[in-house]
Amino acid sequence: MRMTREKTVAQLTYLPNLFPVNCYLVEEEDSLTLVDAALPSNAKAILQAAEQLGKPITRIVLTHAHDDHIGALDGLKEQLPKAQVYISKRDAKLLRGDRSLEPGEPNTPIRGGVPKQIRTIPDILLQDGDRVGSLLTVAAPGHTPGSMAFLDTRNHILIVGDAFQTRAGVAVAGQMKLLFPFPALATWDKRTSLASARRLGELKPSVLAAGHGNMVIQPKLLMDKAIAEAERALSK
Repeated sequence: MRMTREKTVAQLTYLPNLFPVNCYLVEEEDSLTLVDAALPSNAKAILQAAEQLGKPITRIVLTHAHDDHIGALDGLKEQLPKAQVYISKRDAKLLRGDRSLEPGEPNTPIRGGVPKQIRTIPDILLQDGDRVGSLLTVAAPGHTPGSMAFLDTRNHILIVGDAFQTRAGVAVAGQMKLLFPFPALATWDKRTSLASARRLGELKPSVLAAGHGNMVIQPKLLMDKAIAEAERALSK
């Protein structure tokens, strides 16, 4: 996996030039928080990256429960039995393979690769505003009902899962980029995604770190453009 560092955050990318799948190591003083768990074959590379940084992974935080974000979870948990696993209360249901909707949610089928045989049980179910080390939890539903983003409060680097993509251009979840359409095809509810994107934009991140594509420094103008494009598409 390719490692790209920006301040306290290291982006790990599998197949960066073909089908980039990202996860992130966030450095604390004496430990690491892993945000997302990429694909099943990536566990060894993630552990090697942590060794390179010289700190242990003590927390595994999941932005949402799609296969390409939780794939190595079981393998990592076997190697890191003391690491605590975090996910939103809503997407913990998806992590169990349950696609059913809850009362009040838009009546749109949940899309994307939902796991069927994950053995790991989360230790902590997150809500909006919770803290995980230096990370502030920000609810960002839309791509999945329980998607979350994580803001590093030390430097305003924002890890968004698939609430935005940066591969093939910055886009809000659900908005199609023909050169990389997969996040759009896997998005549950476009209007909910747009509302979340507006909220994330208001955080004025210094760096946008998405699940697919390179990190974008000073992303405000590109985020605003992507939000405007989503608004136009949904108004048609």
